[in-house]
Amino acid sequence: MKNTQRYAAIFLLFVVILASCKKKKEKDTEETYVCTTCSQTPQGAAANDNSSKGIYKGVVIGSSGTIKFDIANASSNAITAVLVIDGVTVNLTTIYTWTAGGISTAPFTGTLNGQPVTINFSVGATGSGATVLSATIPGHPNAVFSLVKETSTTLARCYEGTFTTSANEKGTFNIIVSTLLKGWTGKSRKNGSSTTTDISGSYVNDKLYWGSGTNTEIATITNDTFAGTFNDGSSNVTVKGKRTL
Repeated sequence: MKNTQRYAAIFLLFVVILASCKKKKEKDTEETYVCTTCSQTPQGAAANDNSSKGIYKGVVIGSSGTIKFDIANASSNAITAVLVIDGVTVNLTTIYTWTAGGISTAPFTGTLNGQPVTINFSVGATGSGATVLSATIPGHPNAVFSLVKETSTTLARCYEGTFTTSANEKGTFNIIVSTLLKGWTGKSRKNGSSTTTDISGSYVNDKLYWGSGTNTEIATITNDTFAGTFNDGSSNVTVKGKRTL
């Protein structure tokens, strides 16, 4: 009887230690996440810093993803884009030929699961105001984009994340952090909704703040992740995400 109790105690201790090690491993993995496919230095060419040429990066909601436009950054003949949505990569090309000045509409096309994808890109002459005018993505009828330009000195980091609230709401929380923006910007959307909210704020010393100034801290960036909890005036909101571009 005593041996049985001893073995049971040893087994229980083993289970507790195993569970503790598993939790520590999961925590360490989350804390040390690094986006191995993400650039750690700006890719924009210096000659394009004040031009419609260059690199543009963005996040997508509907479902979730990122997009990168290369508008003749290294060569006037190389104008491409790469969309990654729900983990699926779509390579996009265009018939547009770059000329000095702004781009009113550059249509990019590709295929997703054998069906056509069309994304119409526009930007001002100096590289400001980059936007997706319209998009047709099979299976993602309500996709919306948030874009910024990456210059030769300012890296744009794109994060895909989620939010949950104390009011039992959940959704997508995708952001771009950029020193060119002097902060962060992005889009959020509640699960099951087709309405998207523009979100933005300040970025100081690896802290993300809601709106202008540093009054409302919402998250801390650690390595290539962000996480935090804040009160939006009606409920507590927990956000977290990982860099994917």
